[in-house]
Amino acid sequence: MQVNYNPDVLTCLANLSNDEVFTPPELVNQMLDLLPVAIWQDKEARFIDPVTKSGVFLREIAKRLNTGLAEQIPDLRERINHIFTQQIFGIAITELTSLLARRSVYCSKQANGSRSICEGFATPQGNILFDRTSHTWQQGKCSYCGASQEVYDREDGLETHAYQFIHTKTPETLFGKSMKFDVIIGNPPYQLSDGGAKASASPIYQKFVSQAIKLNPRYLSMITPSRWFGGGKGLNDFREAMLKDRRIRKIVDFEDANECFPGVDIAGGVNYFLWDRDNLGICEITNIHQGVEAKAERQLDEFGTFIRHSNAVPIIRKVLGKNKKFINSQVSSRKPFGLSTTERPKNNGDINLRWQNGEGPYQRSEITVGIEIIDRWKVITSYVG
Repeated sequence: MQVNYNPDVLTCLANLSNDEVFTPPELVNQMLDLLPVAIWQDKEARFIDPVTKSGVFLREIAKRLNTGLAEQIPDLRERINHIFTQQIFGIAITELTSLLARRSVYCSKQANGSRSICEGFATPQGNILFDRTSHTWQQGKCSYCGASQEVYDREDGLETHAYQFIHTKTPETLFGKSMKFDVIIGNPPYQLSDGGAKASASPIYQKFVSQAIKLNPRYLSMITPSRWFGGGKGLNDFREAMLKDRRIRKIVDFEDANECFPGVDIAGGVNYFLWDRDNLGICEITNIHQGVEAKAERQLDEFGTFIRHSNAVPIIRKVLGKNKKFINSQVSSRKPFGLSTTERPKNNGDINLRWQNGEGPYQRSEITVGIEIIDRWKVITSYVG
């Protein structure tokens, strides 16, 4: 017996790169499942994907609204026109992805084309925008995204990676008038080359999350690398804000990014979250590793360090309840005196921080951190894995 197989073309797309990753439809629907069921029956609700690539988020949203609004708007043609013109919006990250997204959503790369399933648009863009945007250079860096002028100040025709959503102070006006959105959802670019050593890059996804929060939607859901759990490289302020935000109600964390994006290697894994403006409380964290789920509800900032694995939390609580002195009070950081890692022994081969008669290779005035342990006995260990 011959079986007809009609695959979803959006499951077959190769990723642009490890920092601009196409989202599988299955994953998109897992994220949409975090939203309340009632929103699919709300004909006034507005949805936006501000980092559209394949258009898969908008397409799956349209499917759910088409089902949810069937009773309120019985006529299929009227219902489709309403959904596409009044409820679904997108901002593409490149001209190419804008064409791909319109093809996925409107079934035509031109929203007002003869093959478009929506009859309500007067322009080819419809509600999926792309306008080439320029960086704003200040002292060699973009004041909006921090991109290196040396790397990204490019001639016309070359991609600048100046994403519209974060290169404006008024993202609510990108569609020509001030708009409120009920749901902001998407998978933002993860990083930009910072012009440093080979393969050196700086995170950029946090800027999309922060910009979305400024728009104050009812719900926000985005996929990001999980490296923000630990901070570092420009993520410390973002990490602190996220861990203190009681509007983050759910996090689904994949330790291995391949379980979320097959074939994609993202160090530290990835996660997606639900930010719920009107429903503050503790966060439900789901850890997924090798197909096994561990789930727990807890405050994100319960400990000084964010504990990624929920099954470790009861152990830590038990240890903290029985002990008052811990090894972190006896072990210093990697750079206890703030000296550069390029420092080398001076004079007789010693880096002597314990002065005799006030003299030494370094003056006390040069030391800005760790001053309280300069005159104490210390043990130095070699690098360990």
